[in-house]
Amino acid sequence: MQPTKWLEQNDAQLINDLAKLVAVQSISTDGEHQKEIDQSCEVTCELMRSAGLNNVQTLKTGASNPYAYGEWLGAPGKPTVFLYAHHDVQPINYVQDWKSEPWTLTERDGRLFGRGAADDKGAIVTQLGAIAAYLKTKGSLPVNVKMLVEGEEEVGSSNLQGFFVENKERIMSDVIVVCDTGNVEVGLPCITYSLRGIVELHVEVRSGSKPVHSGSAGGMLADPVIALNVILSRLYWDHKKLPVPGIYDKVRKLTSAEKRAFRKVGGDEAKWRSDNGIAEGVELGLEKNVHPNEATWRKPAITVIAQEASSIKGKSNQVLPTAQAVVSCRIVPDQDPEEVYQQIRAVLVKDPPWGVQVNVKATARMKWWMTDPTGPAFTAAQKALKKGFGVKPIPIGCGGSIGFVGPLAELLGGAPALLLGIEDPLSNAHSPNESLHAGDFRKLTASLTHLFDQLGDLPDGKVK
Repeated sequence: MQPTKWLEQNDAQLINDLAKLVAVQSISTDGEHQKEIDQSCEVTCELMRSAGLNNVQTLKTGASNPYAYGEWLGAPGKPTVFLYAHHDVQPINYVQDWKSEPWTLTERDGRLFGRGAADDKGAIVTQLGAIAAYLKTKGSLPVNVKMLVEGEEEVGSSNLQGFFVENKERIMSDVIVVCDTGNVEVGLPCITYSLRGIVELHVEVRSGSKPVHSGSAGGMLADPVIALNVILSRLYWDHKKLPVPGIYDKVRKLTSAEKRAFRKVGGDEAKWRSDNGIAEGVELGLEKNVHPNEATWRKPAITVIAQEASSIKGKSNQVLPTAQAVVSCRIVPDQDPEEVYQQIRAVLVKDPPWGVQVNVKATARMKWWMTDPTGPAFTAAQKALKKGFGVKPIPIGCGGSIGFVGPLAELLGGAPALLLGIEDPLSNAHSPNESLHAGDFRKLTASLTHLFDQLGDLPDGKVK
């Protein structure tokens, strides 16, 4: 029996495996679900054993959340493929907007709904499904496989690089495969070759030491909330470039070929508005004459991701002493994270309204990543995706960040990194009604079996 035939016959089992993972509330962002994170790692290990992986175990480094690890090394002389996914998830948030139970995998309109279905538990099942399809039919794989499933990706993977260094010999591989990126539309497979980095700043504005009744002090005391918003308004770009001196100095220019390719992908304004849930009458916040793909893949972007002074529920007629916000900047090749931090900080601390105290500190820095999507490994991925999806794949950028990719590739001696999409514009990762397109779930799983084939057939096992 061919592996793809096995996948067809065992489709219900793979869906059930995904349902088992989705049922575990492995939220890593609030510090209140350690039991569930441990449980999701255990379930992942069970699925690894069921697929036929060896040396399956739970690993940790320091105080990290658990990593599930398994391997199959029965193909001497063939390339070793390092598979990555993560089993932790975001909280469900906006509970009232969910149309079905977030922790129960629900199929509706050809999609599989549930928290973590797309990000990133679906990837775990596609990878293990491809492994099982070979081991259950052929008894062996055409490549060696090492699989790691992380438990703290949604909180920044702060321990991951240390884990990689500590376990370098264990994880040493020839090619990296990550299924935690997206496709620009359902049915169109994509290979991501660039990721934006991130610089995060915490901004605190202080005007006093205590809250004061607004009836006695309103109009006299400096309001730090208003001062904070005046400061944040300096980041408003209208339809121009970001108003941060020097921030574009090192931005790598797109080639003519990239510009042409970007403009061919991703639909029209109606689709962008629909996919992103943009309210009627609200303009796209694009720089003039810049395509959305260029804006989100290869331009820096600034967003205020949190702001806090007092809760509306706990409101009181007071002039507050402090207000704070978190500013997030996505960075691109060839920007330096420290330089960008200093550039934005300079804008935020300059000439504070009413002389309020402004304290800015960096809370996260993550470098961008970009690779040349050519060479034997990428050719293998292109052939595999075309077989699995029936459509020629396209190279794309990604506006998000996966910080470990670059350092891991370097640690593994320049191993090529294949970032294959499992999400699509309707997946709503991190949002209510997260979902995975059932057809693409099956097609990616089949594509991974073809990828094992293609990599195993490379002359002398050379993937670079």
